[in-house]
Amino acid sequence: MSTSIGALQIADWRRRVFGLYGGVRQLSARKPAAGHELWRSGRDELFAGHPASPLLPDDRAAFTGLTVAAYDPDWRFEVEVHRAAEPLRITVETGTDGVVPFDLVGSVRLPYIGSLDLWRLASYGGGLFLPLKDALAGKSGGTYGGGRYLLDTIKGADLGPGTGDDSLILDFNFAYNPSCAYDPMWACPLPQAGNIVTAEVPVGELYLPRD
Repeated sequence: MSTSIGALQIADWRRRVFGLYGGVRQLSARKPAAGHELWRSGRDELFAGHPASPLLPDDRAAFTGLTVAAYDPDWRFEVEVHRAAEPLRITVETGTDGVVPFDLVGSVRLPYIGSLDLWRLASYGGGLFLPLKDALAGKSGGTYGGGRYLLDTIKGADLGPGTGDDSLILDFNFAYNPSCAYDPMWACPLPQAGNIVTAEVPVGELYLPRD
């Protein structure tokens, strides 16, 4: 695959993800479980058939759907973002995108989980980023060992604002694995200390390691 054709396919992948989340936001506002089913089926379709799917060829041939837990409404929250008292920037080395800088926006506080840091991509395009690594990470039948993403708005993964200023909808049923979970070619930014929790988060996309 040439670099130019690959770039066009990745652009189309992101276009479709943005469209998918647009539909999910509208539906989830009224019927969260139905929005989750749209998200699950839409991602299955992209993974199975899109040329920019992160699945390796052998995995795509055997693909029957992503492993996603049943929707649980207890894991949907509207949260206030508590602004960071002091500026903080971290840089994350990735193999595909070089060194990626993130600025701390603040934190959110959640039942069952505690506090999670909310980041902003400090380069072209900006975007909110909230990764998560929970106590099931790396365990059999659990979640991806490197952690999952809950928000990555620059790539379209966004359930929208809450009703108040500085608020967000965070629904852990929509936590998903980064591309590096499927193809080692990708090197993804993974959760830092403020996004690693001791609680188990049994909803969202789970992980079955390849044989």
